Amino acid sequence: MKNLEKWMSTITVSWVKYTTYKLNFFLTIIGPSLVFLIVKYNLWASIYKTNAGVLIKGYDFNRMIQYHLWAFLVSLVASGFASWNLSDDIRLGRISSYLIYPFNFWEFHTASWMSFQILQTFIAIFTLTVIVLLGIIGLPEPTVLLKGFIFVSFISLFWFSLQYLTGILAFWLEETWILRVILSIIATFLSGAIIPLDLFPVWLQNALNFTPFPYLSYYPIKIFLGESVDLIRGFFMISLWLGFITLINRFVWKKGMKLYTAAGM
Repeated sequence: MKNLEKWMSTITVSWVKYTTYKLNFFLTIIGPSLVFLIVKYNLWASIYKTNAGVLIKGYDFNRMIQYHLWAFLVSLVASGFASWNLSDDIRLGRISSYLIYPFNFWEFHTASWMSFQILQTFIAIFTLTVIVLLGIIGLPEPTVLLKGFIFVSFISLFWFSLQYLTGILAFWLEETWILRVILSIIATFLSGAIIPLDLFPVWLQNALNFTPFPYLSYYPIKIFLGESVDLIRGFFMISLWLGFITLINRFVWKKGMKLYTAAGM
């Protein structure tokens, strides 16, 4: 019971931290939407305008816009968390406090991530409601929404583990932001968040099926679009990679703690 109280208190504190600055919170909601409308929408509108009525790998203009709207919603929940707090805690020596507190480093940041996920879920639901009311996309059946949400939530756990890894590499690196940027660019492109994987060469699509990337965006988007995907394979591959990343995290943490000197304290 006491451990549960610690988790709930940390989640609450993190929630307050994320929502304290109202302007920042407001920009978090409308910023990505404006980027989508200005960049992606105009880009695909220009492509289809010069080729009226064309189908690109089975995608007409409306289908492509729906694809990218769902990609945006998936990204809100699945990959919005960043690991800069983790790296700062290590680089500035703040993890010393976690070594004596009854609530350790990974528990604190996992609880913080959970708080962030709750916030992002509310933002995604609000955004989806607005999009549906505007008639841009139709609301999927409840079972489809439930399957998609469960899968996206599982993806977010994998993404957190990956971000956690980049964060704790601060034991060896002064700054880890470049790793986060590289990871984000690679994952965004190879996951189908920028362009559908259907447009990729067949050999590359087959190769990517053995990596976690297609399951980060392409799979959940297809679920929400009501198309058939192999959910069992998706959960299996993400579980496999999640287990692998978790083992690496444990190894890196143990190695890092042997080097840790609290130089920033």
